This record gives sequence, C-alpha cells and structure tokens, in this order.
Amino acid sequence: MPPPHFDRVLLIVLDSVGIGAMPDAARYGADDPVSDTLGHVLERCPTPLPTLERLGLGHIRALPGIAATAPPLAAYGRCTLRSDGKDTTTGHWEMAGIILDPGFPVFPHGFPADLMAAFERRIGTRTLGNVAASGTEIIQRLGPEHLRTGYPIVYTSADSVFQIAAHEERVPLPRLYEICAVARELCRGPWQVGRVIARPFTGDAAAGFARTRHRHDYAVPPPEGMLLDRLAARGVPVHAVGKIHDIFLGRGISSHVPMTSNADGLAKTMAALAEIPRGLIFTNLVDFDMIYGHRNDVAGYAAALAECDGWLQRLTAALGPGDLLVLTADHGCDPTTPSTDHSREYTPLLAYTPGGPAPGLGTRASLADIGQTIAENFGARLMAGTSFLTALLPITAGASPD
Repeated sequence: MPPPHFDRVLLIVLDSVGIGAMPDAARYGADDPVSDTLGHVLERCPTPLPTLERLGLGHIRALPGIAATAPPLAAYGRCTLRSDGKDTTTGHWEMAGIILDPGFPVFPHGFPADLMAAFERRIGTRTLGNVAASGTEIIQRLGPEHLRTGYPIVYTSADSVFQIAAHEERVPLPRLYEICAVARELCRGPWQVGRVIARPFTGDAAAGFARTRHRHDYAVPPPEGMLLDRLAARGVPVHAVGKIHDIFLGRGISSHVPMTSNADGLAKTMAALAEIPRGLIFTNLVDFDMIYGHRNDVAGYAAALAECDGWLQRLTAALGPGDLLVLTADHGCDPTTPSTDHSREYTPLLAYTPGGPAPGLGTRASLADIGQTIAENFGARLMAGTSFLTALLPITAGASPD
C-alpha cells in the first residue's frame, strides 16, 4: 500500500452548524425551508470569526460580517445531506460512507401502543409523556409528576429518537441507563429509531428543572464497510473525541476520550496532536446543537462560534504539512426559528493543510465525499462518495492562519 498523502487527518464536526436550507427541506418540517443556522445566528448576533474567515468561510456563500476578499487558506465548499433524515446518526454515518434511504423511522404522534406496552412490561413501571416535545419543555411540564411517581418520561422529536428523561435523585443513573438499554433492545424492525437517548435532569418545580451532562446515547450498529471499519482493517489508528464513540458504537475506534464542553473537546483534540502522529482524529463539538440550537439560544450559539474560532486559530497553528484539517457539520439546528428541532440544511466544508492549495470544492453531492477523501488518503475505498483528495495536492510548507 502506498504511503498516505497526509499522515494525519483531523475531522471536526461543528454539530448542527448548517449553512442554509436544502431544496427538499419542506419535506422535513414547517420551519426547515427558512432555516439558515449560521447565516441567521451571524445576522442576529454579529460575531467576528477571524480564523474561519481566513480559512474561507465567506467564500462558501455570503454571510453577515464574514469577508470573502482575501484569498482563502483552505479548500471550501458545502455538502449536501443525501440521506433521508436530518439527525446526528444520519449525518455522521453519511460522512463514513453510509447513505440511508429510506431513513430511520420517526414518530411525530408518539410511539405505538404495542411498543410502549412491551417497554413498560420490561421495565416494570408505567411511563409519562409518549409525545413529540422539546426536551427542556417536557421536563418542566412533567417533572413534578415524575418526582411524585418515579415514572420515566418518554418523548421523541422530529428526529428518529426514543428519549427517556428521569431525575437523577428519583431514578439513579445506572437504572436510567438500564431502562434505555431495554428500549434499545426493543426498538428494532419498524421501530428501529436511530438513537435511544438517556436524558437525566436535576432541580425541582420551584426553581425549575435542568438537564445534566450525564446524557448517554444508544445507537444502532452501523452497517459493515463504513469508513472506520476500512481504516481499522488497514491498521490506521482512529482517535475519537466526544460522542463519536457512541455514534459508531466504538467500531473501528482505537482510542477515545469523553468531553464536557466544546472547549474541552477542542483542548483534547489539541492534546491528541502531541500523542497521535498518524491516523484519523475524529471530533464532535456537540454544544452548538445540545446547549444552544435545541434551546433557541442565539446569543449562546454566537458565543460558542467565537470560542471555537479562537481554538481553531491555535489548532491550525499547530498543524504541519503532513496534516489535513476538515471542518463540517452533520445537519442544522437554527436557533432563530420557532422550532427546537434539527433543520435540513447544507453543511459547510473547509479542508486546510498548511501551504496547500485552496480551491473551491463546490456543492458536494454527499457528506460521504468527506469519508471517501479520507479513505482514499489511507488507501481504502467506500461504497459511496466522491473523493476530492487530488484537489488538496500538492502539499508545500506554508503559513497557518495566525
């Protein structure tokens, strides 16, 4: 096998940082056709993003306050989500070369009675909810009854998720995780949601309830032959930061670390540069989505973008000519629309190597193009996606966007 063009690839997913509605957005929700996560956040809260600007963010499309005058330092474009869906699992799987069509089932009117009856029998208790709802809203509404009865709160969203909320003092975390594992076992066939999610919370009715960071996701096993499988078969190390390990159930991952925030995830990504000289470092920055997008916190979203931009300045300065940094997202979650759900949006694409060429990559037909590029770099091939690796070559020494 020939040596890779890049010894090390960093793939960082800015979770939910979409860059404008896709043409089919109307199929996915009333607010999806008008969603524009990045554009609307910058319009509502003008925020300098100097590193992303120098990399070429403003060259992808016009964005409020982001210039596109200087030549970009990174190759730039946007990715289409070709799969049927707009959720975390769908987006990440597509990056790894798996196209879902049809997508995972959704349950806008709650879960079927047969499934709920089987679930309640297995866990030995009744449940509350079984509706499509905002996670922050439903714990305020049903939290007092949950504290009184101990019944777990079950809800879903516009995504393919079976979410179970419980107060940490009423239902200890091990018990919550146990009943989530039961739900994952039951959610098969026509009930096979993309993720079962444990949603622990604390607080009381007087002061209000708040979700904690002890969330845990239970994903469906990805199909064989996705990117991480192919890399593992070739002995290419894969280091996962944040929820990447959960999304892929650890498949093909040689090492992983949890994270407590975007800043912590980026610090751990930086630390990995000193410890992992070759392979793939795969990071998900979930705060954009979990803390700000789903809670319609526009100012918080803008502040998180600025924080990330500062970390990216340090990260790009630490890269060498044998490194490739790819920045993208998995879907949108526009905090300026009434909806608190994900949105069907294009995702930004920036591919940076110090001193490398910075061509326009256009609108890619699929997020799988990213996975195919990484696969080709390490001598592998995926079932879906068109590589843009040759557009990133040749590599010469150069400056980072300091």
